[in-house]
Amino acid sequence: MKLSVVIPAYNEAEGIVETLDNLYAHLLKAGIHHEIFVVNDNSKDNTLAVLENLQKTIPTLVVYTNNGPNGFGYAVRAGLERFSGDCVAVMMADLSDSAEDLILFYNKLLEGYDCVFGTRWSKGGKVYDYPKHKLWLNRLFNNIVRLLFGIKYNDITNAFKLYKRETIIGVQPFLSPHFNLTVEIPLKAIIRGYTYTVIPNSWTNRKHGVSNLKIKEMGSRYFFILLYCLIEKFFSRGDFNKKW
Repeated sequence: MKLSVVIPAYNEAEGIVETLDNLYAHLLKAGIHHEIFVVNDNSKDNTLAVLENLQKTIPTLVVYTNNGPNGFGYAVRAGLERFSGDCVAVMMADLSDSAEDLILFYNKLLEGYDCVFGTRWSKGGKVYDYPKHKLWLNRLFNNIVRLLFGIKYNDITNAFKLYKRETIIGVQPFLSPHFNLTVEIPLKAIIRGYTYTVIPNSWTNRKHGVSNLKIKEMGSRYFFILLYCLIEKFFSRGDFNKKW
């Protein structure tokens, strides 16, 4: 099964080399047939030049520039519309996600699940240098999601997830242009009856650059996508469910 890894990158020139070298080395060692699909989200620094140079040493690296509209969600969607694998993971460009965890996710998917979700907040999950204000908001929002949707999964906002190609096709079209895409995709998958399992993963705060997540700007967008998914859950009568 070919694995695609979609990585959005905006002004990540400082850290992208370490991220991709590390990821490629682990996938190569594990013998996983793969592509690393990096979406340069119209970066203003030299991210594109760095990526093009990396293609000389990472033969599985695919580089695509999203000229607009831009934003985290648009960049991820550009990758999800173009990846070539049988399954696809979304990972960050800042080395916050673990290549070792990705291999665990991949092996778990081979057991027959449609999705593998990571959790940083259950036994075995780890976080390093997580900002305290983000931690409080994260746990509040995730608990709201659990109550509203009646699910046990406690890390819906975790972008690091793995999906079969059929799952990604089945949860389209996407509505979210920003970080709320990380909530839209798994909630749609759960609502529409795709099978999933949850395993712990680690998260490490970035060493380079600045996060593009603006909490004040994202609040209403997160709740918009929650409302949309609630409407689908209770009123769509299963019209979008997985066709078994």
